[in-house]
Amino acid sequence: MGMTDACASRRDFLQLACASFTAIALGLSDVDAAPLPVSVVDSSAGNAEQRFPLPASDGVTIDRKAQVILVRYQAHLYAFNLSCPHENTALKWLPKDMRFQCPKHESKYQPNGTFMSGRATRNMDRLAIRRDGDAVYVDLSHIIKSDTDAAAWAAATLAL
Repeated sequence: MGMTDACASRRDFLQLACASFTAIALGLSDVDAAPLPVSVVDSSAGNAEQRFPLPASDGVTIDRKAQVILVRYQAHLYAFNLSCPHENTALKWLPKDMRFQCPKHESKYQPNGTFMSGRATRNMDRLAIRRDGDAVYVDLSHIIKSDTDAAAWAAATLAL
């Protein structure tokens, strides 16, 4: 085995160990701890309602133009505002940690948008979402905040 193979397997081992530790800390099973793939799309933002293809498997899709994050996770689909609810900084997905994080003040969120720690005072803001066949429609004009409408925030998901 060459040096490249040794580095690759050491890196793979460390990534797996970090994912396993995070899963244990969050109470997730090994299946839940597998990193979610990330894709970046550019939509033709401007409409009040944005159409996206229904994700075929668990993962994170980021649309910077529309300022939307779509997450398919554990048989649910969520649509989030791209901005952190604390000071509107664009959130980042950290695949190895299986969470979102604000790069400005390090607020952390679970894949379903639930606040974990940091300066933010609420969960990630969700967007109204509906399914039509193999498409998902996100209402960009309807931002749902967990601290002002907890019931609507909890309901802003699609069971798949």
